[in-house]
Amino acid sequence: MADPKGFLTHGRELPARRPVDVRIADWREVYQDFPREKLAAQASRCMDCGIPFCHNGCPLGNLIPEWNDLVHRDDWREAIERLHATNNFPEFTGRLCPAPCEAACVLGVNSDPVTIKRVEVEIIDRAFAEGWVTPRPPAVRTGRKVAVVGSGPAGLAAAQQLTRAGHDVVVFERADRIGGLLRYGIPEFKMEKRVVDRRLEQMRAEGTEFRTGVNAGVDVTAAQLREEFDAVVLAGGATQWRDLPVAGRELKGVHQAMEYLPPANKVQEGDYAVPPVTAEGKHVVVIGGGDTGADCIGTAIRQGAASVTQLEIMPQPPASRPAGQPWPTFPILFKMESAHEELADKGGQRVYAVSTTEFVGDADGNVKALRLVEVEGPQGGFKPIPGTEREIPAELVTLAMGFLGPEKGPLLRDLAEIAGDGFYDARGNVARDKTYMSKVDGVFVAGDMGRGQSLIVWAIAEGRAAASGVDRYLSGDTALPYPIPPTARPLV
Repeated sequence: MADPKGFLTHGRELPARRPVDVRIADWREVYQDFPREKLAAQASRCMDCGIPFCHNGCPLGNLIPEWNDLVHRDDWREAIERLHATNNFPEFTGRLCPAPCEAACVLGVNSDPVTIKRVEVEIIDRAFAEGWVTPRPPAVRTGRKVAVVGSGPAGLAAAQQLTRAGHDVVVFERADRIGGLLRYGIPEFKMEKRVVDRRLEQMRAEGTEFRTGVNAGVDVTAAQLREEFDAVVLAGGATQWRDLPVAGRELKGVHQAMEYLPPANKVQEGDYAVPPVTAEGKHVVVIGGGDTGADCIGTAIRQGAASVTQLEIMPQPPASRPAGQPWPTFPILFKMESAHEELADKGGQRVYAVSTTEFVGDADGNVKALRLVEVEGPQGGFKPIPGTEREIPAELVTLAMGFLGPEKGPLLRDLAEIAGDGFYDARGNVARDKTYMSKVDGVFVAGDMGRGQSLIVWAIAEGRAAASGVDRYLSGDTALPYPIPPTARPLV
């Protein structure tokens, strides 16, 4: 620990967000630059605990005290080496992870935790700027071929690890660009896509092959994948969205979040001048209070919505850690993300403890309003409170209520038929053993497809772990990190 009094001398500080009226006029990331001297001070707050609980909070086991200390000492080159030792893509986690590491920070027992995410993202961004992130192709090729289905964080992590182990890796992606939800689910203002593209350049230079526009199970069958490749990694995510089957669901203007967000990102990619689904001039209602809901809010505001209202069936969370969620668990707290700040600035509302009962349409079949009722719960189920029914204007509704597991499309159906009983676990995800292999020999599973909807940091951790299982399967041994048992559960 370079500064034993750092946590006493310096308070927690994050970079300022750009003014609301400035940032909603573009799609760039919302944060301003953070001076290096301030970052060094934040890194010095790390106490280098005898038992660093941040390691337990992080599924990747990031060496957080080590690179905090290195940043404070201004040894950035070594800091990126320690960061990359456990995390293939700190530029993704530093921007998108909800930071269970910070919730587990020992300093957070009675003070504000270390700004771990900010230190992480500043390390990797400087490393790219300085040219320290270079391709690491394998010295020896094994001649073994691996197919990775899905190019989200789990698939990319598995692919990079396996390529570096010397295998010939092909990543299949059904969309027209690589990145999965990183590309089309995360808005530009949350993570600019140049961040994804620069990492893909490194992976291509290392030897990973990417094939877009290929729907595995349709354009290439399960049998073809197993015949052409020595191993297959399923990393297609948990993309089966949760629907809202109430009266009026069929009306035009009611969309799933993942029907609304990708076209907005395609505008930024230059594919559209105007998205086919836009909030411009409309009263927008976002159903769902999580991160995806916040992404819909920020997108609608930038598209020029007339108003935005967010609905959440759960009660409003507390502002501080409740007694029932003690340190070092990840607490469910009231958050003020950048999109929420923009919502408040524009007079929008976040409405808690309400349930949608009906979508109301006009004569042309377009949604024009939403009926809701206040509820009490969730203990014993959400019960409507009589006399609280009301109607609000809604000309565009986005459903951001989470996901139910992997899509049971042709690929999984064919593999399930090969496997017989036990291909899926009790939650409907693809079952796997301690090496991440499914019930089908040589077919492995990583990320949300096997875990269910979870965090980006878990996706990367599982991609790395599955790669270890594949490498051991193909080579009889592996130098890749040992797999995290798939039964391990996060603190969140």
